[in-house]
Amino acid sequence: MDIGTKVALAVAAAALCVASTVGLLVHRITAADQLATARSDLDRQLMSAVYDHAAGRKSAARLDPPDLPAAVSKAVRRGDRVTYLQDGPDPVLWAATRVSDRTVLALSRPYGHEADELAALDRTLVTTGAAATAGVSLAGLALGVRMGRRATAAARTAERIAHGDLNARIGPQGRDEIARLAASVNAMADALGARLEAERRVTADIAHELRTPVTAMVTATGLLPPGPATDLVAGGVRKLRGLVEDVLEVARLDAHAVSVETEPRQVSAMARRAVTGLDGAEGRVEVRIVTDTLAETDPRRVERILTNLVTNALRHGTPQVTVEVDAETNAETDGDGAGPLVRIRDHGPGFPPDLLAVLTASGPQRFRTGCESAGTGLGLGLTIASGQARLLGARLTFRNHPDGGAEATLRLPPTSPSPGSTGAAAAPVPRPRPCPTARTD
Repeated sequence: MDIGTKVALAVAAAALCVASTVGLLVHRITAADQLATARSDLDRQLMSAVYDHAAGRKSAARLDPPDLPAAVSKAVRRGDRVTYLQDGPDPVLWAATRVSDRTVLALSRPYGHEADELAALDRTLVTTGAAATAGVSLAGLALGVRMGRRATAAARTAERIAHGDLNARIGPQGRDEIARLAASVNAMADALGARLEAERRVTADIAHELRTPVTAMVTATGLLPPGPATDLVAGGVRKLRGLVEDVLEVARLDAHAVSVETEPRQVSAMARRAVTGLDGAEGRVEVRIVTDTLAETDPRRVERILTNLVTNALRHGTPQVTVEVDAETNAETDGDGAGPLVRIRDHGPGFPPDLLAVLTASGPQRFRTGCESAGTGLGLGLTIASGQARLLGARLTFRNHPDGGAEATLRLPPTSPSPGSTGAAAAPVPRPRPCPTARTD
């Protein structure tokens, strides 16, 4: 139940309680005043009848009436002068007093008129109360809906900020708690954006500062005499250079200082090029072509994505690593058009549950991997792959395969045929499944 409904129900309940309380009080006060007036008037008539009886004049009073209520008779015989309302379908108001030791003088009159007036008043109170409750409830509903919309807008903006849209802001409305919440969310977004910008600047500055000495180290290692020590130093320098380049790439992606240059390219060719030359890929990586297509994309960035995914599979998984090129069907894409996809799967233990939850919810995060204790990476590879995929309009998803191992799937956007083209160049080219094209590098 949203806040708008809660506010509307609370206002309606409060209005109903107020209307009921006011109606009950008016009913009781009116009934008491009405009865007191009738009793006073009938008592005066009784006293006048007593004087007429003493003077021997006729009056409306009766002596010892047979229908006198027992309660009145009992009270009068004790010496009291009483008025009494006899309830029933036809209520009757009595007034009686004792005129001698054994004689009772009594007056009575119907009380139905007053009862009808009280019933009419009750109906008026109910109608008025219902109308007032409905009106206040509608006003409460309008207020609740407005508050609900403002709260929902604030929540959606906060979600956008949480998903990386640091330019999202909530428009200030009013001066209540929701407006204060909106201002707090905006302030939080400003502070978060400032901190992330500072982090990006520091990261980029450090990477730029390291680039020159790392380049010098690469040059220097080429001048060292061959030997195991030289190979060890050269390997370490290559890793350091790769790390610096990764940090620079993340900084460029964060700053949106990149451009995309598209051209038609066979997906299978990009997959094979991505695997070629990877350290440790020979005999451990297999490229399978199920359905090959042309993709209008930036091949350099696609290859970088696939290279990072295969490297991650080799580092954290267990061979054999499979790179499978396929194409989605229209049914799989809900009629949005079929597009090429590439699946990278290893046969290791799969993604840890906590890391998979993060990858599914918000995508890869830098400096976070599934093996922090092992010291096997800084989590930049998946971060770069995810950033490159966003640039290309592609979608990168992660899961643990039902048969074991981790699986990453890159879905490239479908290629639209050029004007005047039959679209044959972009059509899927199926390959026989029993004989997949394979290559180990």
